[in-house]
Amino acid sequence: MIISPFNQTICAPATSTGTGAVSIVRVSGPDALAVADKVVRLRKGSVSEAPGYSVRYGTVYDGGEALDEVLVLVFRAPLSYTGEDSVEISCHASSYIVQRIMFLLIEAGARAAEPGEFTKRAFVNGKMDLAQSEAVADLIASGSKAAHRIALNQLRGGYSEELQKMRSKLLEITSLMELELDFSEEDVEFADRSELKSLTEEACALISSLASTFRLGNAIKNGVPVAIVGAVNSGKSTLLNALVGEDRAIVSDIAGTTRDTVEETVTLGSTLFRFIDTAGIRDASETIEKLGIERTFKKISQADIVLAVLDLSLPSEQIKADANDILARTDLTSQKLIFVGNKADVKGVNKNVKDIYNLVLSFDNKGVNPSFVEISALTGLGLPELKELLEKTQANRIDSSASVLVSNARHYQELKAAENDLREVRRGLDTSLSTELIAQDLRSALAHLGAITGEFTTDEILGNIFQHFCIGK
Repeated sequence: MIISPFNQTICAPATSTGTGAVSIVRVSGPDALAVADKVVRLRKGSVSEAPGYSVRYGTVYDGGEALDEVLVLVFRAPLSYTGEDSVEISCHASSYIVQRIMFLLIEAGARAAEPGEFTKRAFVNGKMDLAQSEAVADLIASGSKAAHRIALNQLRGGYSEELQKMRSKLLEITSLMELELDFSEEDVEFADRSELKSLTEEACALISSLASTFRLGNAIKNGVPVAIVGAVNSGKSTLLNALVGEDRAIVSDIAGTTRDTVEETVTLGSTLFRFIDTAGIRDASETIEKLGIERTFKKISQADIVLAVLDLSLPSEQIKADANDILARTDLTSQKLIFVGNKADVKGVNKNVKDIYNLVLSFDNKGVNPSFVEISALTGLGLPELKELLEKTQANRIDSSASVLVSNARHYQELKAAENDLREVRRGLDTSLSTELIAQDLRSALAHLGAITGEFTTDEILGNIFQHFCIGK
């Protein structure tokens, strides 16, 4: 007889051991209460008799000797995280105690849970859809207030609700078209083609709008990419070290020291930033340095924010040339450009910084809207103003964005695939394509939308998603 894994009772530590005063061991499944009764001796009654949402005090015995005094929190199906009977045992945060409790639970009939298996059961039991399940991992991993907000919004339903509304309308039209196929010999139309055109355009607009938020959502989730670029010896590595607060990059007066990109994350305000120190831009003849400069250009194209570091100790004409070089490589329609005038502490009285302000002003007159901050990465002059500008720039982007942000790459791919299918539907309607071919594109679009929430999925996809969860969640 094949036993379904969901008919088994599972257990796992839900907290890291040794990092606090208390650890939690989670048990879930049809025999969770009975298994807990074999491991924990309550002061009064038994775990199996305890009502849901109740806490009981007890003792765990190991070989007749008291192992630890614990609290047992009881959840009864379906009012639990997994939708099953569940127990959480709170013990002291000793790795030995946790290991022994796990051993005793397995001896009592449970098995060790796989990564993400508690959340997987919550999905299978209808406690949350697949998008919400993935948001659990994002919520745990959120390293900033902004990332936390995105994950929590998705966990609460987020764009799943919007997709469900649109999917329901498309499903209704698809069903009517399928009905037409059953009566194809009678040449009848059950689905209103003008209504389908309108609905297709509405769905495309919604999906396109959601997909367009992915760059921002993914940046917030993984850290907003900020490329620190400039000519050799302009102080890029010194600036990275100053922003990070430690000597992360090698600093030297020798030109071309940085041969590869160096990345480090820092949280400013509510946002996580991923700062990328790059090789200095110049005409290089040495092969390795050339490769480093090529990577610099690539990082510029991938960044959301470009910090153009200008050496204020240089003549004004050279500073202008360096600024124009970086400007030419920046896409100002999708990237924020900030000119950082570095080495303000040694610029000298003969260096006219007003020329730089005039340069920035001239860009502004051409429809370009860069910012300029004067700093000294060495002494810290102007660094608070630069950090404040970075924080404000990103806060403005978040505030002006849609309330729902897509941060999951899998969701983005499914949205783009669904959008392409719906555009094919629209083309088919415009060219009076056969009902069968239009229905096929509609079914494909529905499948891609359903893959986001888990209505259309496979064991392989589920396995790939939940294997990245931590054990115990």
